[in-house]
Amino acid sequence: MASSPLSCSASDLYPLLGDGANATAAAEFICGRFEAISNKFVDTGYAVDNTYLLFSAYLVFAMQLGFAMLCAGSVRAKNTMNIMLTNVLDAAAGGLFYYTFGFALAFGSPSNGFIGQHFFGLSKFPSPSFDYGYFLYQWAFAIAVAGITSGSIAERTQFVAYLVYSSFLTGLVYPIVSHWFWSADGWASPCKSRKSLVWF
Repeated sequence: MASSPLSCSASDLYPLLGDGANATAAAEFICGRFEAISNKFVDTGYAVDNTYLLFSAYLVFAMQLGFAMLCAGSVRAKNTMNIMLTNVLDAAAGGLFYYTFGFALAFGSPSNGFIGQHFFGLSKFPSPSFDYGYFLYQWAFAIAVAGITSGSIAERTQFVAYLVYSSFLTGLVYPIVSHWFWSADGWASPCKSRKSLVWF
């Protein structure tokens, strides 16, 4: 995700510095300092991007707390502890299933446009395209999907059945749909070339 540093060529600076004896040394010194500063800008940009991404992931994860409060307020008092536990287990089980195969199904490119095929269990990760901050951000969205639906079935399902449903939603259903739109090679991605799509 980091951008490449800017380059400087000493041969481009020679004509600007004149024909003096120190022109070569001055050009090389200037280019050396320029590359050092350029690398610092790249590192700083990478740090700022990751800080923003992690802060966004924490905000999305805070939605889980909001869904827990909403669900707790919509059930009888005797079921409040059960609802809170289901929301905690959404994050835990969702994290396990999203780690194992959800992220791979969502962002494992190259793919066939329908489903991802790489990064199962985060193998060969981090890659030049993704790192752990991006995984955390996408995991927060995956468990938020399970948290949204938990309120609609509160007090209507058994605990184990809900846990299976939540794991299935986080590890299979959500990743496939998110691959279609958010992955660069998903069939409905705005980044995909429209020439390859056939319209009927």
